[in-house]
Amino acid sequence: MPRRPVILFAAACAVIALALGLITMVVVGGRQQATQTTDVATGQPLVGGDFTLTNQDGQVVDQTILNGKWTLVFFGFTYCPDYCPTTLGVLNAVQERMGDKAEDLQIVFISIDPERDTPQMLKDYLSSDGFPDGVIGLTGTPEQVAKAAKAYRAFYQKVGEGEGYTMNHGLTVYLMGPDGQFRSAVAHDLGPSRTATLIENAMEKG
Repeated sequence: MPRRPVILFAAACAVIALALGLITMVVVGGRQQATQTTDVATGQPLVGGDFTLTNQDGQVVDQTILNGKWTLVFFGFTYCPDYCPTTLGVLNAVQERMGDKAEDLQIVFISIDPERDTPQMLKDYLSSDGFPDGVIGLTGTPEQVAKAAKAYRAFYQKVGEGEGYTMNHGLTVYLMGPDGQFRSAVAHDLGPSRTATLIENAMEKG
């Protein structure tokens, strides 16, 4: 091959390689930014944060209700036909397995259906047999609920119209420490025994 075409071919390959490299950097960088779940400076998971909501007694509360207690935060709604009552039932079993240690654990149920879940609706629902004692139910305006869900990276979506609509939502339970900071995600299907062990291990670590 003559010298000039070889040089041109090599230059073209270099340009293509550079372009592919830049594209890869942009794509990877974008993915990392989109999926980033920790603060780069502190290493603290970006889960939890400020919120202002209303509890089942009609009192306005904020994120400081987490302070001083270990807390399981769970997003759901009272019309949920399966996952929410099942999860609350599991958490009731967790309390029983933890015994006296459960006195340092509170459960916060945040409704992602403020259109229907009034404070009184939450109060009636959370008093159902088989649910944990002392669950704090929270609701608010759609904007307040959206802010809380965003802080916890909790997915939810309204499906359908009219009275028969339902809500799709994430199933993760968030374990928060007494300092109000995130400690661990608890899978909805982990089961009472393993969930209790996870919480007790986190308590030992502080």
